[in-house]
Amino acid sequence: MVENEGVRNYYENKDRFYVAVDCIIFGFHEDELKLLLIRRRFDPCIGELSLMGGFLNKGESIDAAAERVLQELTGLENVFMEQIGIFGEVDRDPGERVLSAAYYALINSDDYNKELADSHNAVWVPMNDIPALIFDHNIMVMMAWKQLKRKAAVEPIGFNLLPQYFTLPQLQSLYEAILGETLDKRNFRKKVLAMDIFEKTEEKDKSNSKRGAFYYRFDYDKYNALVQNGSHFAL
Repeated sequence: MVENEGVRNYYENKDRFYVAVDCIIFGFHEDELKLLLIRRRFDPCIGELSLMGGFLNKGESIDAAAERVLQELTGLENVFMEQIGIFGEVDRDPGERVLSAAYYALINSDDYNKELADSHNAVWVPMNDIPALIFDHNIMVMMAWKQLKRKAAVEPIGFNLLPQYFTLPQLQSLYEAILGETLDKRNFRKKVLAMDIFEKTEEKDKSNSKRGAFYYRFDYDKYNALVQNGSHFAL
């Protein structure tokens, strides 16, 4: 609450708490879904692995705070972010009573500012190898992954993790990493191509075979037309 001089404080007898935001930042690299973590540089829990977080500033909305914290670590703006909930257990932070709004973000792991991330002692960790994190951050991560799985199956948010041009094998690897399961190659390609929301290019990726694989691009105009016609994205 912002207090203005001369304005009555209606809540002066109520307890006050700190409000923070924590960012669960997902990336996709070498066929793995990964999480960007930092090595905490101050107490409590100095030196331990943590999500990137920060406190809400006066006159700042929760969403704006999350965007600021993300930019401070990655240098990125206009990134897909979504809140997963408020975490407010009484003893969640040994320093003070802190309520935290947790957000997950999807970034292209080739696009972020690596020098900026290094300045925060940031590291990418595969989702299947997440270590013990401070406070309730492991719970936040698992909730974010669950929400990502659910939403990526019905909306094309996964493309935020890919470069603009990608191959169908890359696309399948991405969704296998998100969903945590192996997908049948033939059925997957049949399903994604039937939606007619991809633009096939003449360029090929020949890094894995002489024959190569064509590059595709997600066509947002075609996707919007699909939605307007009453259909939807589904994997």
